Amino acid sequence: MSTPTYFASIEHYVKGGVEITGTEDPKHYAFSNLFEVAAHGVPWERVVVAKNLEYVIEVVRAEGTSPWYVCGHDETVLVMQGRVETHFVEPADAALVPAPDAGGAVRLASEPGGTRMGCVRAGHGHMTLLPAGAAYQFRVPGLGVLLVQSVLGPESVEKWAQICQH
Repeated sequence: MSTPTYFASIEHYVKGGVEITGTEDPKHYAFSNLFEVAAHGVPWERVVVAKNLEYVIEVVRAEGTSPWYVCGHDETVLVMQGRVETHFVEPADAALVPAPDAGGAVRLASEPGGTRMGCVRAGHGHMTLLPAGAAYQFRVPGLGVLLVQSVLGPESVEKWAQICQH
């Protein structure tokens, strides 16, 4: 007999917990629920929920149209809820693009001038590459939840005390 698969959403999720087996101490573990983080988040805030050295996974509460961002290294975005269009522009001003070894994405003040590169439409479970040097903007009809894989940078928000449970 198979167990049914349930997909969570920002409106409906189970808080969850850590099940310790063996002699491990639960105090050594911290965890958060990405939908709970998004439910309490501010639109387009990039909240760090996982970190390994300088590499991070950020949860984004996606509503409406995001600011424009650009990054000196590749990033990826995974759609956990909703539908998202990611629009790309190759900036005419190369000074807008951070160095490849700079950390994370940078928020731009407005849409950069340059060559439009098209858009990617993605839904639940789809992943989109955010290529190095390309400016990007997310557009979401309704409410969405995104996971962005990046490097810790100026847009990364660390709220460990607020989001983690032990």
